Amino acid sequence: MTTAEPARPESGSGVTVVIALLVNAGIAVLKAFAGLVTGSAALFAEAAHSVADTITEILLLTALRRSRRPADRRHPFGYGKERYFWSLMAAVSIFASGSVLAIAEGIRALTGDGREQTSPEVAYVVLGLAFVLESVSWLRAVRQIRSEAEEERTPFFHYLRSVDDPTAKTVLLEDSAALIGLMLAFLGVGLHQLTGSAVWDASASLAIGVLLAVVAYVLGRSNLDLLIGQQASRKLIDRIRARLREVPEIDVVVDLLTMSTGADRVLLCVRLDFDDALSVAELERACVRIDGELRAEFVELDEIFLEPVPRSDEELRARVFSRYGRIT
Repeated sequence: MTTAEPARPESGSGVTVVIALLVNAGIAVLKAFAGLVTGSAALFAEAAHSVADTITEILLLTALRRSRRPADRRHPFGYGKERYFWSLMAAVSIFASGSVLAIAEGIRALTGDGREQTSPEVAYVVLGLAFVLESVSWLRAVRQIRSEAEEERTPFFHYLRSVDDPTAKTVLLEDSAALIGLMLAFLGVGLHQLTGSAVWDASASLAIGVLLAVVAYVLGRSNLDLLIGQQASRKLIDRIRARLREVPEIDVVVDLLTMSTGADRVLLCVRLDFDDALSVAELERACVRIDGELRAEFVELDEIFLEPVPRSDEELRARVFSRYGRIT
């Protein structure tokens, strides 16, 4: 039996979110001030971007706190999925308070209703300082995700796509968007100063709005899949199946279902064809032992259901084939 891998500590995600919250709150004030001084549409768009990110961090902290509540009678599988709900709300916030406002500011500048740009040097200083601060938060998120990926021996980007904890992933994506947005704003302000045309500044604001819309969609789609009931990682499923095939009392793993019920929490339902020579008492003891062995080896397993079934059950075989095209 292999050694169980420890679950990821919650404190890492909490620290990452708090750092991002403090950084974004401070940057939002600086960008708003610079926007008022310079009249730059791109800076106002970036201020809206940072406000949206600040709201996102507050929602993520809410998600971390509420998803830790223990299971109760009304929610027997716990509150782990509430993390996905609040993370989905964070994606909505990025779109509503960031993307929409940035696009509106860009349109206003394009139609001639924007403010006249002055003191571009202030914009450069604020954008440079914001880039440094955002880089601190971004590096923290990268280090956390890289550390978790290395623990699971999974490539960085594959882990980022498949991870069931949206917290660090959300911070990384929004900080990546923030760094790109700052470069767009710098480009817009610089080209406005060089050419005297406000089109560049307005275009930068529009580009920032589109960027935020894309990030909001990616995060929303990821959390929607987890809310609906996404299966555990393919790697974990394969390891569980391989472990069950080593059990002497099991003839065939007929069906294996998993669902993420929270960060590092997985519901496992398995239909097994046991050796027909087992007595009822032996079958019961085998199920209890298998349950204990699986929990010891796979710490992610929060609830386990084992169902003895005959592999010849045609209705069951049809359901399994409809999902996988084969008996698992």
